[in-house]
Amino acid sequence: MKLISWNVNGLRACLGKGFLDTLKTLDPDIMCLQETKMRREQAEIDLKGYREYWNSAVKKGYSGAAVFTKQRPLGEHYGIGMTQHDQEGRVITLEFKTFILVNVYTPNSRAELERLEYRMEWEDAFRQYITALDRSKPVVLCGDLNVAHEEIDLKNPKSNRKNAGFTDEERGKLTELLKTGFCDTFRTLHPETSGAYTWWSFRGNARANNAGWRIDYFLVSSRLMPKVKEAVIFPDIPGSDHCPVGLVLKR
Repeated sequence: MKLISWNVNGLRACLGKGFLDTLKTLDPDIMCLQETKMRREQAEIDLKGYREYWNSAVKKGYSGAAVFTKQRPLGEHYGIGMTQHDQEGRVITLEFKTFILVNVYTPNSRAELERLEYRMEWEDAFRQYITALDRSKPVVLCGDLNVAHEEIDLKNPKSNRKNAGFTDEERGKLTELLKTGFCDTFRTLHPETSGAYTWWSFRGNARANNAGWRIDYFLVSSRLMPKVKEAVIFPDIPGSDHCPVGLVLKR
């Protein structure tokens, strides 16, 4: 089974940059999107063969997530069940026969870390949500987690030490989540691979120079790791300031 996750940074814009061609080429069983910035009725999208699940923010043109799947899920859930965290369309949960899929767009701490305090509240609430799911069935968690976990996960760790996405606090929260029984699939399979990034700033020719960050992930419950066949990054696929990441599970 092939799963793809991609922060499209505005699906309507990405549609004009070859999104449907990318979907056809990658041909995933499940495609998870973050930062869709739209409601379903705002664009014509030919998704023949896929079931669609959308969670849009209350604020128009902001945040949002979607999942397109060839396989019908057993159940669906939107948000994490806490009103204060469920206004921005950040989480979609689908239950399948052998695992629970969670697609997430984690809040950004923003410039000057103006939203770091909220981010910490979100992290604790989201971790509780995920660990509760994990007690019932193995979890596949994917999305833009808005944090580079280790120094190997970004080009310039020293100069970014206290910037959003690489603060000790944000990195610590991901460590906490992993310690509850999750594996970072890409880093588990490629422990020494450097220069493997999923997001690049629009400034300073960052993508051309591969001055990026790895902030998009597939995490799985540790007991699901033996079923992970491949964890990949697609840096050459355009259409967003992020690139898609993929996971292949043994059936």
